[in-house]
Amino acid sequence: MEEQYKVKVSDLHKSYDGVHEVIKGANLTVMPSEVVCIIGPSGSGKSTFLRCINKLEEFQKGHIFVDGKDLADPKNDINKIREKIGMVFQHFNLFPNMTVLENITLAPVKLGKMDKETAIKEAHKYLQMVNMDDKADVRPTTLSGGQQQRVAIARALAMKPDVMLFDEPTSALDPEMVGDVLNVMKELAKEGMTMIVVTHEMGFAKQVSDKVAFFYGGVIKELGTPEEIFDHPQEPETKSFLDKVLNA
Repeated sequence: MEEQYKVKVSDLHKSYDGVHEVIKGANLTVMPSEVVCIIGPSGSGKSTFLRCINKLEEFQKGHIFVDGKDLADPKNDINKIREKIGMVFQHFNLFPNMTVLENITLAPVKLGKMDKETAIKEAHKYLQMVNMDDKADVRPTTLSGGQQQRVAIARALAMKPDVMLFDEPTSALDPEMVGDVLNVMKELAKEGMTMIVVTHEMGFAKQVSDKVAFFYGGVIKELGTPEEIFDHPQEPETKSFLDKVLNA
């Protein structure tokens, strides 16, 4: 029997105002425990594509299946499906008026996933995982960007998602903070978390991905292993992009 995919995107189209088409028929299949990195030039639709996967963006045509449930089917409860999907953004979106611990326990308690005591215990576990447990009682505004992003990862993990989406999680960070966040993501990959990562960090994509998807002009132009994409790209657009970013 064929192994069940975690995420399957089929012929996805997304336009704004019905005119400006950003995604033009993208396809991607992600298997359990797979790490897929999406690379490509700015404005090619990478982040929009990622945001469609948990329907933060509405799409006009195509299908997105998460654990077999189709986001395009109005009978499916999108909020229930979203509980299975963790998302980490460029900007950390933490509540400044709450402590780190409160930020992490808020959703699991509010959605009835666990009682407060269990949520606190779980939050400490994830904070330890991202090396931030000593900051549990401070407010996010006192933390560096890299620390806030690690808290944001812990917050997403606290919902016990099946899939983690990362939208350029290091692009808003100072260079010296980037490594800390990437190390946390590497650990998650080692532990078998299914991840889809839009990234500019080519070293990370090379080292951690099972598959690399090159996004160009609203479609996945080329898909392959890191070796195939970085060492033997087939498409001229992929070659040109990699020449620019790797020799910059």
